[in-house]
Amino acid sequence: MDVEINWIAIVAASLVGFVVGFLWYGPIFGKVWMAETGMTEEKAKEGNMAKIFGITFVLQIIMTYCLAMFLADDSIDLAMSVFYGFLTGAGWVLPTIVINNLYEQRSFKLSFIQGGYWVVVFTLMGLVLGAFK
Repeated sequence: MDVEINWIAIVAASLVGFVVGFLWYGPIFGKVWMAETGMTEEKAKEGNMAKIFGITFVLQIIMTYCLAMFLADDSIDLAMSVFYGFLTGAGWVLPTIVINNLYEQRSFKLSFIQGGYWVVVFTLMGLVLGAFK
């Protein structure tokens, strides 16, 4: 299988998660997310942010690479890349989070904050990857 991967697109699409995360878990849903998870400002400050961001970036590179492999077919245009990114978030990731949170007896509100984040991120990853084709 001969697939060309654009690493600039992979890195750019991976960085989308940080931008969306800053907004999603900050001004948009930050207070609700903190209340639903029991996170406090003090506890958040105790986290090793270099470790958290570093591991997050590596894992986002892996996720973006996998999505890029699915989108590598030349017949997939920009609109389909966005749609497939959306389906990845809405069809795989969101249900996984909801299922996990059901067993952990967490709220649907938390599930949809967490899952909604990934639906938006994967949709935008599809957009970026499709735009770089």
